[in-house]
Amino acid sequence: MSMFDDCEHAHEAAFAREEEMAFRITARRNRLLGQWAAAQMGLTPEETDAYAKAVVQADFEESGEEDVVRKLFGDLTAAGVETDDAAVRRALAEKMIEARRQLMQAEQG
Repeated sequence: MSMFDDCEHAHEAAFAREEEMAFRITARRNRLLGQWAAAQMGLTPEETDAYAKAVVQADFEESGEEDVVRKLFGDLTAAGVETDDAAVRRALAEKMIEARRQLMQAEQG
């Protein structure tokens, strides 16, 4: 039975690591998205940092990424930036790839 318990604990640990990594990638993606949107809106470095944190926080409003998309689209539109839902979703996909790459590089080095 000990061998079974060891295997079960190993699977649980691997699952926990994967979940933590997914959370970290999503948080990094949201920070990168906030920086991207802040650049579009012409925010200062201080405002950019605060805005990126606000985008990360916005993701806790509901499950999935719709809360982030709504925030970005609404804020960009309110700031007079010409954009559409597709552009925000493209940025989301691009920043997800970048976030994953950054975290993988950080873990390797």
